[in-house]
Amino acid sequence: MYKETENATRRLLIGEGIYCWVLIERKRFYQNVSITQGEGGFEINLDNRKLKTPQAKLFIVPSEALATAVATEWDSQQDTIKFYTMHLTTLCNTSLDNPTQRSKDQLIRAALKFLDTDTICYRVEEPETLVELQKNEWDPIIEWAETRYGVKIGVSTSILGPSVPAKTQEILASHLASYNMWALQGIEFVVAQLKSMVLALGLIDLRLTVEQAVLLSRLEEEYQIQKWGNIEWAHDYELQELRARAAAGTLFVHLCSESTTIKHKLLRE
Repeated sequence: MYKETENATRRLLIGEGIYCWVLIERKRFYQNVSITQGEGGFEINLDNRKLKTPQAKLFIVPSEALATAVATEWDSQQDTIKFYTMHLTTLCNTSLDNPTQRSKDQLIRAALKFLDTDTICYRVEEPETLVELQKNEWDPIIEWAETRYGVKIGVSTSILGPSVPAKTQEILASHLASYNMWALQGIEFVVAQLKSMVLALGLIDLRLTVEQAVLLSRLEEEYQIQKWGNIEWAHDYELQELRARAAAGTLFVHLCSESTTIKHKLLRE
């Protein structure tokens, strides 16, 4: 379910607790982007203006590395600001505003719910070539996750999906609880993009690259495209957009888990 909010220059949707920019653009109104250290974190400056969240809170992030990454998003905008391409900024806004006021436990449950419908745990019974493809491509990452976390993750050809043991839920919930609230926002975002908790864990744990995780999440779709063809521009756009979102979410998780700082950097002089 999506809730719409609006202020003078921004329209966005709140879905599943995460801000989602409507496809709107705005003329770039600033020349310089910089970061400065303030009380409690690092701020983004657009010329002499401090960046604010959709709820008009001061945009302040916990690490200089994350601030630099966000500043790079703003600095890379050309004549037009395309808010919907700025995934790190959106994740920071979500973390700062917490628009649906979710707790840490709620974030963990939101990510774990994808285990019950995990993309790579649903298997087809035919055709044989797709059955084999799913087995060859998906089984290794499931086996990795089971070994890495000491859990059991089943697969199923039933429309009801696999039955996930309570112990698996408990262990993975404990693992997710080791992350801070900001990182959890990123984890849930990656899980939602890939529609797979297992693939998200593999990506965040650096077992998979972004390209590998995205391809595995779209395995059946790519199989059908190879067989029947596709609308080229639409396929390419969807693929690149999914890669961008998965990459941004993964980077966000790692930067929110970083304790190191880097030197103050003025991005445009």
